Amino acid sequence: MSLNKSSRGPREGDFITIKSYKHDGSLHRTWRDTMVLKTSENAIIGLNDHTLVTEDDGRRWVTREPAIVYFHKKYWFNIIAMIRDNGVSYYCNLASPFVLDKEALKYIDYDLDIKVFPDGEKHLLDADEYAAHSKKWHYPPEIDKILKAHVKILVDWINENTGPFSQGYVDIWYARYQYLMQERLKDRR
Repeated sequence: MSLNKSSRGPREGDFITIKSYKHDGSLHRTWRDTMVLKTSENAIIGLNDHTLVTEDDGRRWVTREPAIVYFHKKYWFNIIAMIRDNGVSYYCNLASPFVLDKEALKYIDYDLDIKVFPDGEKHLLDADEYAAHSKKWHYPPEIDKILKAHVKILVDWINENTGPFSQGYVDIWYARYQYLMQERLKDRR
């Protein structure tokens, strides 16, 4: 089942494309066929599993493990929970809230990332890239202020095991994905 092009938006079990852009409007990265697990007024939860990713320079690769993706219309970040043999690792992009149209779920990537390892260790990544792009593309001071505030929100979520950072969240959404995939297989028989 693919995304119906009506105005209803994606439903559980539909597949969508995700596109990230840079501040200047250039396409940064595209993920094909993310399965939607839940939509609400403000959020979309999906799952990538061996998903084709295309970089801005045309390079293509496939994700290695299942990853639950979380996007929100009010928060300036998105969260990827990568389910690995040694535990769950997180990759958090500081980014604009998402928009969704008939083509894809879209957001602007603002370079800064936080990686969280299974043992809880955290690393802020790409601060140098953020500084370079901020100068190159003239990020407004409001963007800098918003991103710094949302880094704090994100770190609080991580430290408190809130939402996507709780094991229960990962277990529930990964189980839902497995159930939906089983249902798809039954429908094909």
